[in-house]
Amino acid sequence: MNTKITDVFFDLDHTLWDFDRNSALAFERIFRDKNIAVQLPAFLEAYEPINFEYWKKFREDRVTKEQLRRGRLLESFEALKVEMDIETIDALSIAYIDALPDNNHLFDGAIEVLEYLKDTYQLHIITNGFKEVQHLKLEKSNLASYFKTVTSSEEVGVKKPNPKVFNTALQKANAVAASSIMIGDTFEADILGAENVGMDTIFYNYRKEILPSKYKTVDKLLELKNIL
Repeated sequence: MNTKITDVFFDLDHTLWDFDRNSALAFERIFRDKNIAVQLPAFLEAYEPINFEYWKKFREDRVTKEQLRRGRLLESFEALKVEMDIETIDALSIAYIDALPDNNHLFDGAIEVLEYLKDTYQLHIITNGFKEVQHLKLEKSNLASYFKTVTSSEEVGVKKPNPKVFNTALQKANAVAASSIMIGDTFEADILGAENVGMDTIFYNYRKEILPSKYKTVDKLLELKNIL
């Protein structure tokens, strides 16, 4: 137990909620339902880095929500040399968002670590994901009951790493930065963003990225029990 910390803030996608696995299952379903004759492994190989880059652009306000949802699919099919008209792309985009919260696999140890933390700390979510989808994910994955507050960038009007997101989350939580810690998988958005408002941080490094040694990291969620 870290006696200095009172409030623990988590990112959701790629930190607790296994986005890549759930996303693959959503695409598998909509490709089947809409008779899209594309091999799923090849599509995902193209899509995942494109989606990652679009989210970076979205954080930096270089694309809108609508451009992200359309562009990541359009570019993925283009990479596979599959022609797809805009109407089909937009229909797939809507179907994907609808299907995404129906699969709710969590990273190994997610529930166990939340059970471990919940009696000692106030737990919260800070997410750049879209508000309506994130709340569905939390409810359907049985995570919602663990968290006192949920702050989405969409409700704040800016995205992590903008300090306004973290300050809004702290205000909603009735917490102070000096006794709060942020846990997330995106170094720029989660770690640097939280650090800039005075929060402590733990980087969930399941992708095995190389970070400066001063940052606390865990490769598995259950390792949080060694820090908190």
